[in-house]
Amino acid sequence: MKSIILAGGSGSRLWPLSRDLYPKQLLNLNEDSSLLQQTFARLNKFVEASDIVTITNIKHSADIKFQLNQINKDNVVIGEPMGKNTAPAIACTLEYFKQKNDSDDIVIIVPSDHLIKNISGFEETVREGEKLAELGYIVTFGIKPTYPETGYGYIKTLKALDTGFKVEKFVEKPNYETAEEYVKSGKYYWNSGIFMGKLSTLLEEFARYTPEIYSKLKDLDYSTENKIEPSVFESMPSISIDYAIMEKSEKIALVELQSDWNDLGSWQSIYNVKSKDEDGNVLTGKVIIDNVKNSFIYSQKEVVAVSGLEDIILVETADAIMACKMDESQDVKKLYDRLKAKGSETTKLHKTVYKPWGYYTCMSSGNGYLTKTICVFPKQKLSLQSHKHRSEHWVILEGRALVILGEEQHNLPSGESIDIPLGAKHSLQNPFDIELKIIEIQNGDYISEDDIIRYEDCYGRI
Repeated sequence: MKSIILAGGSGSRLWPLSRDLYPKQLLNLNEDSSLLQQTFARLNKFVEASDIVTITNIKHSADIKFQLNQINKDNVVIGEPMGKNTAPAIACTLEYFKQKNDSDDIVIIVPSDHLIKNISGFEETVREGEKLAELGYIVTFGIKPTYPETGYGYIKTLKALDTGFKVEKFVEKPNYETAEEYVKSGKYYWNSGIFMGKLSTLLEEFARYTPEIYSKLKDLDYSTENKIEPSVFESMPSISIDYAIMEKSEKIALVELQSDWNDLGSWQSIYNVKSKDEDGNVLTGKVIIDNVKNSFIYSQKEVVAVSGLEDIILVETADAIMACKMDESQDVKKLYDRLKAKGSETTKLHKTVYKPWGYYTCMSSGNGYLTKTICVFPKQKLSLQSHKHRSEHWVILEGRALVILGEEQHNLPSGESIDIPLGAKHSLQNPFDIELKIIEIQNGDYISEDDIIRYEDCYGRI
């Protein structure tokens, strides 16, 4: 069996904790590991690590690769040159399997941001679905609805098969009244977004229903590197796998997922899976409350004091505060979209960003500049890299820095500084026993974390 992990989402409904450059699949929302790491580990119970391919936007590739390397370094990560929804991403990964293997294996395709604790029940469902996939079906995993949820798509079943059901149709997210009818009928399931099928079946359905995608796959070449040619990907339409294949194909079957499931798609869904105090509250961080009930309050940095409120969500980070009614948490996406349309930096990245070598905190930014403090832990180092659009100036605040600049090495104590010219290969390193802290001033026509070309990296992010 092969597997595809879809890790290209932004998690905008979980703003301000989830950001464009650090989306929810990378967050530790309910465990000591991220949702992405949990997804990989769950699949790795029955799929070899080298047969699990994670496809993500290229701007997330380094962080995705680093997190997965902590579990198994045999994982494969493919970066999408741009966002094109799920159908092109899946098709390009299926072509990867076709080029790398001669066998017609079954491929299970899963989102990277689901919470599933009953691993044995999940695997049992996969094995049941495998039987239908061998018969030529594309098998989707349905969730038996327990209440009229309006935030999920639904799947209507038609008739029972030896294992599972034949699918009649997929339906979009309904209003509350329609959702109530679906639940009462007993014929509808929530669409989990998990599905599987033989490699040949999946590619045949792409050829039949989306030739504008399938015809471009022959132009991909994975023989030398796991990379999607940008011009090929750009020529494909932006469309979801549901619209492209699932809603059109006559080969769709459904098996009921025999485990717990939560897509953690809103703050309310996170509240639902968290342990609560005697008043029904979930409190994280520096939170002081009085007469508060059935609420989710999260503080990342500052003290948050709340009095006399019920059924609310309040999330504080270093640069943003979000508050809403518990039952309107799906609408956080509207706030995120409005902020993004205004170019707000709070949608892109947190003030403090943690990396395998340490962390950095953004202090100020403007047109053509950004200033940050960087902390490099003892015995750690940043990758050997360069930038196309910016130069940098470093001032050593604490500790001692070993700076690689081109062919030269500079050993700099606190108080010293150094310029990193545009395009120069460089690395900031701390081979010493105490933390290294510097101020970095970036200048250029484009200031962004994706302006990094890596040449060497000890954390496997190349």
